[in-house]
Amino acid sequence: MPLSHAARKDLREALIAFVAVAAGVALFVRLLDFEVALVGHVGSALVAVLLLYAPVMAAWRRGEDIADYGFRLAPLGRGLALAGGAIGVLFPLFALAYLTFYEVVCSADELRRLAVPGVCARFLGWEGWRLPHLDGGFLEQVLVQLVVVALPEELFFRGYLLQLLERALPPRRRLWGGGIGWALVISAALFALIHLPRQGDPRALATFFPGLLFGWMRSKTGSILAPTVTHAASNLFVVILEKMYLR
Repeated sequence: MPLSHAARKDLREALIAFVAVAAGVALFVRLLDFEVALVGHVGSALVAVLLLYAPVMAAWRRGEDIADYGFRLAPLGRGLALAGGAIGVLFPLFALAYLTFYEVVCSADELRRLAVPGVCARFLGWEGWRLPHLDGGFLEQVLVQLVVVALPEELFFRGYLLQLLERALPPRRRLWGGGIGWALVISAALFALIHLPRQGDPRALATFFPGLLFGWMRSKTGSILAPTVTHAASNLFVVILEKMYLR
């Protein structure tokens, strides 16, 4: 079925916005060696500002409210419950997969190239775990992950881009209330692609899969609250696992 003029316009705007932001991200990550208090790096701060600026300016230009892109707490209870459910179900599965992966690849020289460089030399194994030491630096990481990483990325990808993509390509079906369709897949793919300049590693494309989850959460609730909380918690959980299982 051919797209309407309005649908083509929304799709074009989404792709142009992504290309422009991706170019800015590729430029800003070059500044990651310059440290700045509280936000960690100049490059990270500029990326966050760019990801926040793009939806705000788009809302102003289109005569819309930023709340139309999911920038609201409501439904607060449902959003927090959804995030809590995802954390409770998926994090233990992720921990099991994480530990199994490194236990296997770090035990065979021919497989070590599959691991993130340097991890195998620091990996303590299943039985070598220790309680993580969470100090004031970890609290700073909590703030950074929420405000500098998760919120800007969710507002841009799940708030703004997914909104435009679902207008252009409405989901043909819904799963437990969240839209499933090309808009969800495309937004998750763009989310994965933008991680390549920063990570410089094709394994960063695995962010496509959490991108699907975050997009589904946004579609189900109409808010970026659940994906923002889950996104930040996911990044922090990886930090905790590293503190537990890496020297």
